[in-house]
Amino acid sequence: MKTELVTTLKRQATKILSELHKSKEPVLITEHGKPSAYLVDVEDFEALQRRMIILEGIARGESAVQEGRALTHNEAKAKMKKWLS
Repeated sequence: MKTELVTTLKRQATKILSELHKSKEPVLITEHGKPSAYLVDVEDFEALQRRMIILEGIARGESAVQEGRALTHNEAKAKMKKWLS
């Protein structure tokens, strides 16, 4: 992963963004020698957001099963039948 100083980002933003779009590799921005932010391509960020939504849904489903809040197929079918009648 590429690392840039915040001052370099200020001076060379266009160049850094161009390289980011070509390489698709995130850039770690540092301030005073410490990590401050990641600069990522918009498409990559949006893809990560979609993956997180899916993973969070899976985690909620796993929790529901472990906590006994899930229905069997037959139970779900019976509840849906009531709604569809």
